[in-house]
Amino acid sequence: MEPRNFDGDADRPRSAGAKQTGRVLVIGPYLRVRAGGADAQSETHIQRNAEARLDEAAGLARAIDLVIADAIITPISQIRPATYIGKGKVEEIAALAKSLDVELVVMDCALAPIQQRNLEKELHAKVLDRTGLILEIFGRRAKTKEGSLQVELAHLNYQRSRLVRSWTHLERQRGGFGFMGGPGETQIEADRRLIQERISKLEGELKKVQATRRLHRAGRQRVPYRVVALVGYTNAGKSTLFNRLTRADVQAADMLFATLDPTLRALNLPHGGKAMLSDTVGFISNLPTQLVAAFRATLEEVLEADVILHVRDISHEDAEAQQSDVDAVLRQLGINPDDSGRIIEVWNKIDRYDAEQREELLNIAARRPEDHPAMLVSAVSGEGVDALLAAIEQRLAAKRTTLDLSIDAADGAGISWLHRNAEVLAKELHDGRFDMTVRVDETKRDIVVNRFDAVPRLSA
Repeated sequence: MEPRNFDGDADRPRSAGAKQTGRVLVIGPYLRVRAGGADAQSETHIQRNAEARLDEAAGLARAIDLVIADAIITPISQIRPATYIGKGKVEEIAALAKSLDVELVVMDCALAPIQQRNLEKELHAKVLDRTGLILEIFGRRAKTKEGSLQVELAHLNYQRSRLVRSWTHLERQRGGFGFMGGPGETQIEADRRLIQERISKLEGELKKVQATRRLHRAGRQRVPYRVVALVGYTNAGKSTLFNRLTRADVQAADMLFATLDPTLRALNLPHGGKAMLSDTVGFISNLPTQLVAAFRATLEEVLEADVILHVRDISHEDAEAQQSDVDAVLRQLGINPDDSGRIIEVWNKIDRYDAEQREELLNIAARRPEDHPAMLVSAVSGEGVDALLAAIEQRLAAKRTTLDLSIDAADGAGISWLHRNAEVLAKELHDGRFDMTVRVDETKRDIVVNRFDAVPRLSA
């Protein structure tokens, strides 16, 4: 459905269809940007396109199988403390919601609890803000125990602030024993206490998850396997690229947050080395802080990664704003998005460009600084993937040592050990001995030098 701009216009065509389950009205209450002003609603320095923002909000609603009855942009000059938008616009939206017979109104913004309650009273419909909608999606998509724990924790932290006196059962209970008891805690206080107890329990279980992940990482470091992590805006094509690089079958769909639970697979590098590739949850603008905190255990794979691939949908009209949103989340995690030694920018979906546009894109990438290159790929067609793998290997090799050695061809165990624990760059048989060039991790360097009398290659 094409988004409409709802700026106090008069009569509009109304839908006359029968009521459907899950019909929703999506509202984009975006602040007008004055010329030369700095009052953009987005926290980033790049102003997002209003139509693209509304389309994303509608996509979030479709991700949980809601039927979009209408999607409209409602420009506002300032945020109202009571209802977020002005009284007149509330009345117009209420009339539209009634005529469309919708069950739910989605506000593409973060609402305070009192704003949400007041809007529900005025619109006579359930109101869900952007945070609540994203939490609902995560709740439906979490498949693993860890994912479910993280989503529940985020939801409870969100719900705790929403315990307002909207229901008749939230009245004072009798406390104490028998007639001796005085007024007890209110139902709100009881609910809040129960929520806090559940939060404390979940945080304890997630600490166990973090401990398990640390053990797994320690095991990989003993092998050792380098870790490459995929990050990016939701629907940038991370899972499709993950499948292309690892020949895996992780769910990949043209849908926001199609992948939620993290996945690790072996990544074969061009010269025989291996790394672990991690596919993580996609980021999004105004990502709820509850989710950033709850998913920190999952995102620790990113924190510990040797190389981070920032996958961008370069064909998206808001590609620059999406990059800023991802950079903001990386900073929240303590990662410098400008760390060229660790982060590789991947411009995905170049298959959507024709030959002339693609050539222009290549020229733009060629003009970037050498220490901040952009790898152009198509996860769908595989174009550019070989060059990306070579770039990954080069970054990983920067922390590895290249050694020359000669080993008896009869030493099958030694040769096998080298193939398992090092990258074999060259191997030639001369007079019953293998002359080999290998690249090893720093933790294995001394073992190879002492066992095989290896010599570092200074020019490497």
